[in-house]
Formats: sequence, structure tokens, C-alpha cells
Amino acid sequence: MPSLLIRHGRVISPKDGIDGEFDLLIDGGIIRKIEPSLTGAAADVLDARGLVVSPGFVDLHVHLREPGGEESETLETGLRAAVAGGFTAVCPMPNTRPVCDQPASVLQWIEQSQRLALARVFPIAAVSAGSMGETLTDFESLVRAGAVGFSDDGRPVKTAGLMREALNRAKACSVPIIDHCEEPTLSAGGVVNEGPVAERLKVKGIPACAEDVCTARDLLLAAATGGKLHIAHISTARGVDLVRRAKREGVPVTCEVTPHHFTLTEDALADCGTNAKMNPPLRNARDRDAVLDALGDGTIDAIATDHAPHAPALKSQPLAVAPFGVTGLETALALAITRLVVPELISLPRLIELMSCAPASIIRQPLGTLRGKGLADITVFDPNHEWTYRAAEGKSKSRNSPFDGWKLRGKVKATIVGGQVAYRGE
Repeated sequence: MPSLLIRHGRVISPKDGIDGEFDLLIDGGIIRKIEPSLTGAAADVLDARGLVVSPGFVDLHVHLREPGGEESETLETGLRAAVAGGFTAVCPMPNTRPVCDQPASVLQWIEQSQRLALARVFPIAAVSAGSMGETLTDFESLVRAGAVGFSDDGRPVKTAGLMREALNRAKACSVPIIDHCEEPTLSAGGVVNEGPVAERLKVKGIPACAEDVCTARDLLLAAATGGKLHIAHISTARGVDLVRRAKREGVPVTCEVTPHHFTLTEDALADCGTNAKMNPPLRNARDRDAVLDALGDGTIDAIATDHAPHAPALKSQPLAVAPFGVTGLETALALAITRLVVPELISLPRLIELMSCAPASIIRQPLGTLRGKGLADITVFDPNHEWTYRAAEGKSKSRNSPFDGWKLRGKVKATIVGGQVAYRGE
């Protein structure tokens, strides 16, 4: 594996307490030295003057569609989108066809991703067989195969009894349960957030309390069992307040938010149509602002994309029947810089923490650090680069983004995985 010298970058690694101009020498896939000035020969030199050099980003929540949904995304196209967005590792959700509920499926994802040599893959396996909410999967064998967490994402863990049992089993395996918090008896048939936009569009709304009721259930069960709970794509004011209070009480809970939920409100449906349809739905301004406050005060632990590609034929259907979900891997960094860092809602080091060491900690992986001769998973980006996002020019196979045509700030220049340059921008 050739050596690589990254020179003159602003190195920011929150976990390591580093923020300053340094050179990095990478050899054999490992970070060998971090010093103010390094000299000597290297097979490749990357001039990072004016750029930020950070630990590689880790996405806790993606949908790569393969197997079963290759018309919308393949493992290769999804991982190419990941490295273009600065992600050196991603956690694919199990709602493929068939569902990822067997060790062989976990191993297949890992082995295929290793052959592609793009981003690392850390699979999330199904909580229940077929994600049907009836019987638990074999947590122990799935973890041995490489699963780093469990979720029935796309739907919540079906019952309180099953969730309690899952938290206990996950605790024994030292992995989190990642829940899509939604009470289906409240959300059934819903299309967008309950409120004036749903009324104007003449579609059934999904009330915020559908998310809040399930969030409260899960928090109570996490408190009772001591099992690690991770709440996916939190989107409501009450939800973040419930998590904030639970953390104060010592409940073992973490949560994530998506760029679309901290950037948009339900009003985006007027311009974007089905490309602004996702689950949980875009909420009102009060909910969006509460999420922003929770990012600022530390209640929210990570930014995850919930990258959910859908082929144009699927998203071109009427709003009521088009599938939920938007792409997100290639816009996450720029949206976070534009929406969070530029207006000084959070600092740049805090953003890097939310996208690297914090999510790595949630899945208990030795990533998100540049110290200690660790793996050379690195993201190099220009926080000041202004550009216009064009979905049609993206690496993802799908184009369902509400941010098509947006002017953004912040651009990935290089993504390095295991010491190899997996992506190099202009």
C-alpha cells in the first residue's frame, strides 16, 4: 500500500483534542505521524492548504437497497456516493429484500464492500425475523458475523414486550437497538406531517405524537433494562425534550438527526413534492427549531443521513403513494456547514464530532480518531467552497433530493479509507 503525506491542512480531531495546522504521514494504511512539519519521501502528496483534515465521517443510517432494490441503488453506487460525501464508513439498514436477518447476509455485505474498496460497511441486522415483529433474530450469531446494532427500521419494534427482550439481548452483546420511533396505530395511512400542509394537500397527516409515544415507550424500557437505545432520525420538539430529560436521569440513550430534518419544514412540499416526502415527515418550524436547539446543547449525539434512494419511476407517483425517503450522502456535510456552522449554531469541531467520533462510539468501533497509529480513515474538505448541488451529477443511482439546485457551502476534496484515496474531488 503506497505511502501518503497530507500537508499544511487544518487538522481537527475532537476526540484527540487536535485543532491546528499539521502534516500527516500515512503508511501501510496507518497514521504514522502527526507533526507541524514533516519532510521525506512519500508515494503521494496531498496539499491540504486551506482545507480541513478530519477523522473520516461515519453514517449510522443508510439504505443501500441491495439486495432487492437495485433499480434504486446498488452497494457500489451507494458506497461511491458515501465517499463522495466524505463518509469512510456507513451502517446499512436491514430492510432489504430479503431482510438482513441472517449471518450470511451480514457477511455478504461486508465481503462485497471489501472487494469494492470504497467505504467500510458496518451492517445493522434486523431485530425480528423478517422485521415482522414476532420473534427476535439470533443476536449472538449476527454480532459474530459483524453486525454492530439491531433495528427493524422502516417500522418500529412492534411491541413493548419484544422491545424489552431486544434491549436485554442487545445489552448482553454490547450493541445498541436502533429504533424507528412510530406508533403505527396513530400514523397508519399518513403521508405528511399532520397540520395545515396535509389539509391543503388533502392527504392524511402523521401526527408528531406518533413519534413521541414510541419514543417515550422506548426510553422507559431502556431505563428498566439498562440496554443501549439509539433513536433514529428524531424530528419532534417533544421527542428531543424526552431524550434530554432521560439523559439527565442516566438512561443509556443516544439519538441522531438528519440534515433534512434540521434544514427543512413541511412547507418544502409545495416546491419539492414527493422529494420532500420522508418518514418521519418534515415537521413544522417549532419542531425544526427544537432540533436545532438540541444540536446546540448536546442532546443530539450524531448526524446521520437516512440516505433513502428511490428510482425516478417510484418517486414520480402521486404524493399519497410515492415511497418515503430522500438521498443524503452527498449533501450532508454541505448542509450541516451551511445550516449549522455558518450561522454559528455549532462550531466546526462540534460538527466533526457529530459526524465522526460520536457515531463511531455509538457502534463501538475504533474510528473517528487520528491518534495512536489508528486506521487512516480521513476526510479532507473545504469548509468555504461554495457550489450548487445538482442531483443529476451525483454518484447515487437515484436523484430524489429536495436540495437539487441549492447553493451550499462546504465541499469534500478527498476521502481516504485505510490509507487509500477512495475519492478525490476537483
